[in-house]
Amino acid sequence: MKPLFPTEALTINQTNSFTPEVSIVIPIFNEEESLDKLIEKIVKTLVNYDLSYEVICIDDGSQDKSPQILSELAQQYNNFTAIVLRRNYGQTPAMAAGFKYAKGKIIITLDGDLQNDPIDIPKLIDKLNQGYDLVSGWRKNRQDNTLTRLLPSKIANWIIAKVTGVNLHDYGCSLKAYRSELVADMNLYGELHRFLPALAYIEGARIAEIPVSHHPRRYGKSKYGLGRTFRVVMDLLTVFFIKKYLTRPMHVFGLFGLGSTILGMLLGGYLTFLKIGLGQSIGNRPLLILAVLLVLTGVQLLSFGLLAELVMRTYHESQKRPIYRVREIIGGHQD
Repeated sequence: MKPLFPTEALTINQTNSFTPEVSIVIPIFNEEESLDKLIEKIVKTLVNYDLSYEVICIDDGSQDKSPQILSELAQQYNNFTAIVLRRNYGQTPAMAAGFKYAKGKIIITLDGDLQNDPIDIPKLIDKLNQGYDLVSGWRKNRQDNTLTRLLPSKIANWIIAKVTGVNLHDYGCSLKAYRSELVADMNLYGELHRFLPALAYIEGARIAEIPVSHHPRRYGKSKYGLGRTFRVVMDLLTVFFIKKYLTRPMHVFGLFGLGSTILGMLLGGYLTFLKIGLGQSIGNRPLLILAVLLVLTGVQLLSFGLLAELVMRTYHESQKRPIYRVREIIGGHQD
């Protein structure tokens, strides 16, 4: 293979001062059978592409021979780096680690099971260079089980698109291209890797989607199942809140808190009229308990809103993180 870096082969935990134009980031978990073939296919695809590149594999606590194979690949290819995590953290932390160590101006992510086809990488880069910040793959002819994978995925993609406002056909496709400055603005927690386009949209990114190839799984078994539905729903609520109320949490807590307080006070006023004006007994009425609960809930929600406002301001000010993003400055004096 034609060496791309004027240095010796990289080994695990070594670094390189060379700055490639493209970084390929691949989370790995028990993919010993596909690793050699995957890297070979990536190399064959990109070796003649007129861009320098690096490949970064993140071993997410594999229990098979994946770490040993990655070590051998690091000796074999001088544009390959392996990052071995201490245990299995999940795909989101693995991708976050890859993003941290990636040096390229463009970052490509894909799965390590050979279902994503590296031959589509140049198409993603070409589309990105048309003025986009993120290009997402769309597994238009997806080769997965219809009942357990395709149908739930279609429903989930529709719901996510409606909630986030980012209309993509396939949120779950790992084959994506990012500009490095966009990735630098996104902090990943939980299992938010599924919602990277939505997080990018929050940062003001220009997003596109193109059809990509998808192959049947040849080795191992899928790490995903219907059990992840609950986690997806919870993460979707998080993304929705971030999108709508990250810089103004009082607007949501205050709205419900004020509404609850007013309703509780109206019920309290009605019960007071019954007691004082009409002389009726109200001590055994469930409405009295409801009025008290509504007022207490309203006060609590208003307090949560104030605390959230303080946390939000601390979050932005401590990180010197602006509440806006500048795409470009045209003309004028620039300091």
